[in-house]
Amino acid sequence: MSLHLTFLGGAGTVTGSKFLVEDGDQRVLVDCGLFQGFKPLRLRNWDPLPVDAHRIDAVVLTHAHLDHTGYLPLLVKHGFTGPVFCSESTAEFCRILLPDSGHLQEKDADYANRHGFSKHKPALPLYTEADAMRALDRLDPIAFDQRHTLPGGATIRLRRAGHILGAASVELEWEKTSIAFSGDLGRYDDAMMVDPVSIEETDYLLVESTYGNRRHDRRDPQDVLAQIVERTVARGGTVVIPAFAVGRAQAMLYYLHRLKVSGRLVNVPVFLDSPMAIDASEIMCRHLDDHRLSDQECRDACAVARYVRDVGASKALTANPMPKVIISASGMATGGRVLHHLKQYAPDARNTILFAGFQAGGTRGAAMVAGADRIKIHGAYLPVRAQVENLNMLSAHADADEILRWLRGLKKPPRMTFITHGEPIASDALRHRIEEELGWSCKMPDHGQQVALS
Repeated sequence: MSLHLTFLGGAGTVTGSKFLVEDGDQRVLVDCGLFQGFKPLRLRNWDPLPVDAHRIDAVVLTHAHLDHTGYLPLLVKHGFTGPVFCSESTAEFCRILLPDSGHLQEKDADYANRHGFSKHKPALPLYTEADAMRALDRLDPIAFDQRHTLPGGATIRLRRAGHILGAASVELEWEKTSIAFSGDLGRYDDAMMVDPVSIEETDYLLVESTYGNRRHDRRDPQDVLAQIVERTVARGGTVVIPAFAVGRAQAMLYYLHRLKVSGRLVNVPVFLDSPMAIDASEIMCRHLDDHRLSDQECRDACAVARYVRDVGASKALTANPMPKVIISASGMATGGRVLHHLKQYAPDARNTILFAGFQAGGTRGAAMVAGADRIKIHGAYLPVRAQVENLNMLSAHADADEILRWLRGLKKPPRMTFITHGEPIASDALRHRIEEELGWSCKMPDHGQQVALS
């Protein structure tokens, strides 16, 4: 039987990563992510997969972000019973991210039903917290840099990708054919995360292109962050930072700690209003091999903020007029407690809404960074008068130059390189650079496209 690769997500868009590798007897799904952003993309989450879930033998996850893992509860709900292989840190993060995702979807559906702003009668969650808990039983953590045999005989090896704790690139050996998946690549010389490890050789390569057409701002993120907070506090305002609970929240804590140690922002209180980000910070301190910080540095960074766990304290924080910094999920302002903070702080020009990474098209974050003067939250529009900033230099994604640096680690060109996980403009820019600078054959696959691998 011939080997086929099908792009079930992460093709023509940044989200929904799902790559199915199959022959007549074996099926492996690399990543199992949710689509996010524009409504037509989000609606894909409700469409059935073109392959029966119970016929998939195994899933391999590159990292824990929901656009790579968030479909897993649905896959299990629809009949998948195989193992889900990933790194130790990814498994730990999934144990907090996936149940939280199901819980938030239940809460959002309930809120929509109680306030009557959904077009659906009744509004339903995509999956529940209970669905997510059942999916966690399938997790099977494996070590980096060691070959592991999948059901059916194919082997995988995880390489550190440097994007967030536990992030991996995946080398898949299928009989005599090798396929490599970059996953989301991190930055080189990052203050916290380890460098991404290049893959030396592969027949076929799937490489992400989130920032395939951009170079990151080279300014010192610590200094830029300090200036933004100082200006906001001086005018009596609050800085609200929508941050991914896994990754960016910990980076913000680290830089804020460094600023306080240096004598800046000493009297500015910092709040971490995200139970999931609190748990993720604790996981970071348990997995020192996944990042550059020492145990003491890790604990000092986590101690810079006052932790807000319960809803009552979160509401009190929203109502508190004192100047402060609030870090709260989600990173693209698509849900979670940060929405309540935005409803309070976005209409006031004294405040700042500070994003810290990529904002997918169709999200509130993307709209605000692009200059939207109003946003819709919980069925109603509210004005955006606060200053809006985005610290692109704090992105956890490699920029175009860094992606090329990672690619140059291969000893010889792959037979074909597939440009994935990017908006079309970014993906095409990266395709052009790879063809011109490396001389490799490249393709930009379409969503749902299947290709035969020799």
